[in-house]
Amino acid sequence: MQTNAPFWDSLVFAGVDDVDVEAVSAAFGTVEVVARGRAVGSACPDCGRFSDRVHDRYQRRLKDLPLAEQGFVIRLTVRRFICGAADCPRRTFAEPFSRLAAPHARFTTRLNHALERVGLALAGRAGARLAAQLGFGVGRMTLIRRVVALPGPRFSTPRVLGVDDFAIRRGQTYSITLDASDDKPLAIEAVAERARARYGHQVIYPAALAISSPPASAR
Repeated sequence: MQTNAPFWDSLVFAGVDDVDVEAVSAAFGTVEVVARGRAVGSACPDCGRFSDRVHDRYQRRLKDLPLAEQGFVIRLTVRRFICGAADCPRRTFAEPFSRLAAPHARFTTRLNHALERVGLALAGRAGARLAAQLGFGVGRMTLIRRVVALPGPRFSTPRVLGVDDFAIRRGQTYSITLDASDDKPLAIEAVAERARARYGHQVIYPAALAISSPPASAR
């Protein structure tokens, strides 16, 4: 496939990171773009000192969103720079491509966000079936791992906690705590003792199993 570097730069890397496209190939239903960083050097993530001394190079293979119903892969050459600061504990570091992909990731940030949305909407097996139709080609456990890795929602400190269903397993008792004012689940807790330790509230027994805020005199 003929390489039109400005076209592929604008299509794949616009607003992402400064890279140069070196080659583009298409075979067996997959388009592969070979690219490398354009910057002269980079700053050490520990001490912040700029370095352009190259220690070595390695390649990352990043799976990206499909293109025209074909798989899309970025083969990115990454340089490792030498940090020359004598008091810095880091001797070498890799040039960052933070907006393109997370460190050590096999998927681009764009594809990862798409997988997160599919996982949140449909979870495991149903999400994997949709991902296959969309050309993502990932399994159900990959989707579940993406959802689990997401940061949890932020809650304000509840006034009243309710203890919902519970189960006893392997010698420990687990229960689901929720905000009793709007029935929103908060966490899976190990019985009331952990809920009290976590929220600093009092437990009221036996029927409703509500956990209410202690009186002001007890705070």
